[in-house]
Amino acid sequence: MTKRAGRTHSPGFKAKVALAAIKGDKTLAGLAKLFDVHPHQITAWKAQLQEGAAGVFGAGAAASEAAPAADLKPLHAKLGGLTLEKDLCPARSARPAC
Repeated sequence: MTKRAGRTHSPGFKAKVALAAIKGDKTLAGLAKLFDVHPHQITAWKAQLQEGAAGVFGAGAAASEAAPAADLKPLHAKLGGLTLEKDLCPARSARPAC
């Protein structure tokens, strides 16, 4: 078996392989040969799928996606201040003080 350069697989492909591993119809070696991936990679994708499967049905998944990652109010205030500073001191970079 020759070495391959690092490949990236689509999330759909990873899900298909992990579901086939969970189903258990074939051995890990058989799945590795069928999908042309390393058995350790199949095990890792299977574990990822099992860990994240509860989030599909849980109410916490929808709530965490709906909440913004950061509070936007201070960011908007900072942006307004910078815009005002830019308008008042257009040549600030040429002079040390406004």
